[in-house]
Amino acid sequence: MFDGTMNMFDGGMTMSFHSVNYPPVLGNLSKNRTQFRTRPNPSFSVQMSCNLLQTGESGNLPKFQKITGSCSALFKCQAQNSLLNQANTVGIIGGVSVLSTLIFLEKLVWWSSRNGEECIPFVVCSDPALDGWLISQVSIHSSLGEIAQKEVNHEPIIENLRHKRIFLEQSGARCIVMLCHISNAWHDEISQGCSLPFFHVGECVAGELREAKLKPLDAGSNVRIGVLSTCETIAADSYQEKLRKQGFEVVLLDKATMEHILIPAIESLNKRDMEGARNLLRIAIQVLLIRAVNVVILASDELQNLLPREDPLLKKCIDPMDALARSTIKWAKSVKKVHKKT
Repeated sequence: MFDGTMNMFDGGMTMSFHSVNYPPVLGNLSKNRTQFRTRPNPSFSVQMSCNLLQTGESGNLPKFQKITGSCSALFKCQAQNSLLNQANTVGIIGGVSVLSTLIFLEKLVWWSSRNGEECIPFVVCSDPALDGWLISQVSIHSSLGEIAQKEVNHEPIIENLRHKRIFLEQSGARCIVMLCHISNAWHDEISQGCSLPFFHVGECVAGELREAKLKPLDAGSNVRIGVLSTCETIAADSYQEKLRKQGFEVVLLDKATMEHILIPAIESLNKRDMEGARNLLRIAIQVLLIRAVNVVILASDELQNLLPREDPLLKKCIDPMDALARSTIKWAKSVKKVHKKT
């Protein structure tokens, strides 16, 4: 589980059909796998099915829209949409950027098919408008005090995400995953009324860490897990609860380190000062390692791929989306096996 590409501790053609609120992508793996490399890269081929899912003019409920005319001939769609009928179809609510969504999708495609198997089927719902909304919320929480943060109204975001979950259910998904670190903090609210498996990224990470059977670095204490998040009060919460349930002690950055190290690291990144951002991130990681944490969870898309692959600090860091991808693949393959036997 933790070797090669899956090691936690050691270190085509893109087509977009936009609708009012829910621009989805229906995908299945192209038969040509030569373009995939050992390390996930956000570019891959997606075969478009003949049914495109779009919302109505109101943007509330999804409906099916058939490709007709020259489009039908162009894409050479199959007569039947097998994707929506498969018992292990994964419904994916995209991350805070299209790039982060594509990176996760390639992990899903590469890891599920690298042994010669077919990629697991998936339906993606990515909404750029919501992405911008979530990013603005991160900025708000970074600048507000703790009391003011509690007064921010998240209900419109939660309701939007809940509609996306319902949209994916009606699209034929048999399980749901959500790629945004922030959104997972509202997992309980978004999953209300959902009868499908709905993976929580924090739960996936906590489960893998438990299976790793880590030993405390300080005698007499619990295993400590560090969490680095640029939106500490929201994103970190989605990990803290799940980790503590598994008996881990969660360590966060102190306020001074957040304000003078991590936030400036993101500011440097936004200014394209890569070296400055990397050095500040290294300091933030070291602050947690000094506090005897076994691993550091990089709970922010902005922090991923910032350090060079050969950086020794990466051996102590994990990307939560790796755990989510592995859990998703495990579920999809187990469901497929069950249905083959029946």
